[in-house]
Amino acid sequence: MTLSSAINSAKSGLQITSLRADIAATNVANASTPGYVSRALVVSERRVGGTAGGVEAIGISRSQNYALTAERRNLTSDYAQADMLTSTWKTLSAQIGNSSEGTGLFKAFSSLESTLSDLALSPESSSNAAAVLSSAKSVVQELHNLSQMVDSLRSEADHEISNGVDIVNSALKTIQDINGRLSSMDRTSSQAAGLIDERNRALDTISEYMPVQTVDRQYGAIDVVTPEGVFLLAGTARKIEFSPTSAFGQGDTLANGTLSGMSVDGISITPGSSSYGAVSSGVFGALFTLRDQDLPAVGAQLDALAGDLITRFSDDALDPTKTPGEQGIFVDSTGAGGVGLASRISINAAIDPDKGGGTWRLRDGIGATAPGPTGNATILNGLLGAFKSANPINDSGIQGSFSSVEMVAQFASLAGQSRVQNETVLSSTSSQHAMLLQAEQAQNGVDVDTQMQDLLLIEQAYAANARVIEIASQMIQRLMDI
Repeated sequence: MTLSSAINSAKSGLQITSLRADIAATNVANASTPGYVSRALVVSERRVGGTAGGVEAIGISRSQNYALTAERRNLTSDYAQADMLTSTWKTLSAQIGNSSEGTGLFKAFSSLESTLSDLALSPESSSNAAAVLSSAKSVVQELHNLSQMVDSLRSEADHEISNGVDIVNSALKTIQDINGRLSSMDRTSSQAAGLIDERNRALDTISEYMPVQTVDRQYGAIDVVTPEGVFLLAGTARKIEFSPTSAFGQGDTLANGTLSGMSVDGISITPGSSSYGAVSSGVFGALFTLRDQDLPAVGAQLDALAGDLITRFSDDALDPTKTPGEQGIFVDSTGAGGVGLASRISINAAIDPDKGGGTWRLRDGIGATAPGPTGNATILNGLLGAFKSANPINDSGIQGSFSSVEMVAQFASLAGQSRVQNETVLSSTSSQHAMLLQAEQAQNGVDVDTQMQDLLLIEQAYAANARVIEIASQMIQRLMDI
């Protein structure tokens, strides 16, 4: 080896160690950056005229396990769906309540039964009558609150779908832009590695809302497709279409056309639809399930509870003073029944002093024109019996024979079962997601200890190459002296 070739080899070695040091420092600096993939310098022997001439950098490698990342993205969709469903069912279950302690619908029904029983034992007590009225109003208020909560959660879900569609469309545009930039640059460069990381972060964002897969194309580009085969990006980004609802009504449904689904180029990807392209999970899966299935089912059950309550106290045999067919203590303000009944149920004005009525009519009858004997508990005992009697029902998922309180308990139990089921799914999905995330980080992420060890080797390599140049310089100086 000549002195010049030795110097050139050492010089190239110094350049390579400098690049390796830069990459190691970049890795350490981005160790906690989401989506960052550890880089390494790819080095090759340089030959000049068939003779070794040192080393050269031929690119930057990214230590990414694409199969592992794809599997983690699928679980990200499942985890996001389970998390949103569990959170919503926790909120509903807490509001409904599951015991006579604390607050909630169950507590309100239990209090009504208790105060009605006290009044039946002491029909002359005006304070007991006022307590019954207060309990009845609490029942009405809880039904209103829950009905309003259902409507509010459905409206929020619709709004979140719209926001999510905007986020996913923006991410698809970002991927399209990065595809174009990668096609015109060296894809082994550090700049390209940064763009690929950014593209992966955009894919991670999309995978939270819906499961996606990627298809490699020429020049480093990728297409994005759902597992069902609907392309979201094929060269150019395709726009997901969704029309948010401005005024949300209780009777609005996807089936009757008052609510919007999602589509791409005319293909429905609405979760739960019969289309082959229906999205299977992700935040979109949870939001559409809540808006179009779970929450309407809860609303229908609330309407069934309200209807049963009105019917129990409207039996003509209980109160001979009221007009046959007239509603009793609880009334539907429109008389229409059906959807939204829980939001319309109210107290009969005849027993409410705030509306010109009197609580004495609980004892003497809705149609009574004047107070009767204070010790007469006939109507009160009838009302209590009606409240406690086990009536058959098969409506909106509530099946069996129940008293009023038992029916609310069944309703609370159904909500609790849904909460527990979703919590179980969340627990399992969360564990799997965490394991895959950890495995992906181990494969793709930065191990700071390893990088520190590499820096020590880089330091040694730098010193060795510098020593070669130093020795060569001394040898040249000695030759010059001669």
